[in-house]
Amino acid sequence: MPSPTSETIFASSIFSSEPEEEHQAISRRPTPTDRLAAQVGKARLFLYKQAVIAEDGVNAAVDKAFNLERSFTSTIASLAPSRESGEQLMPGLVYVLVASMAGSIIARNRNIILRASLPLALGVGAGWVVIPITMGNVSDLLWTYEKRFPAIADTHIRTREGIQHAWHMAKVHAEVGKHYVEEKVTDVRDTVEDWVKKGK
Repeated sequence: MPSPTSETIFASSIFSSEPEEEHQAISRRPTPTDRLAAQVGKARLFLYKQAVIAEDGVNAAVDKAFNLERSFTSTIASLAPSRESGEQLMPGLVYVLVASMAGSIIARNRNIILRASLPLALGVGAGWVVIPITMGNVSDLLWTYEKRFPAIADTHIRTREGIQHAWHMAKVHAEVGKHYVEEKVTDVRDTVEDWVKKGK
């Protein structure tokens, strides 16, 4: 019997390992536990992603609420007059409230338009007289909001120009009337003085 050479040993080892590899390949198929572990891993990743999305949403909502609160407080603080102005809000707001209530009392038995507009008009008028700096700040704030709506802003500009023109014309007529009255009083005084001189 011939002795095995190294080539035959090598060839026999190759052929003999093939069934073992097939056996290992068969045993490497995922077991039910491996499949369950993979599904649990996918579920955990999905839940983690959803938790991150939810956390980001909550953080964004809290940031938005915080920015809104900060914007609101800074807007309210910007309406107050500076300390150097000497304008005091508390008594001024009380006077505005009293003026509005007086307008409500005056218009108590009138029509609904007058009952709605007179307290507002008296309150706003008292505000411009008593706390003009605060009313200017409020007016500036309202103007910034009005500029977002061009139709309202144009109406406001036209109304303000009409009121300014009417006020200017009223002042001119008042000056003309004052001058006319002064002339008539001067004429009457001169006439009376002439009578008195003639009477002596």
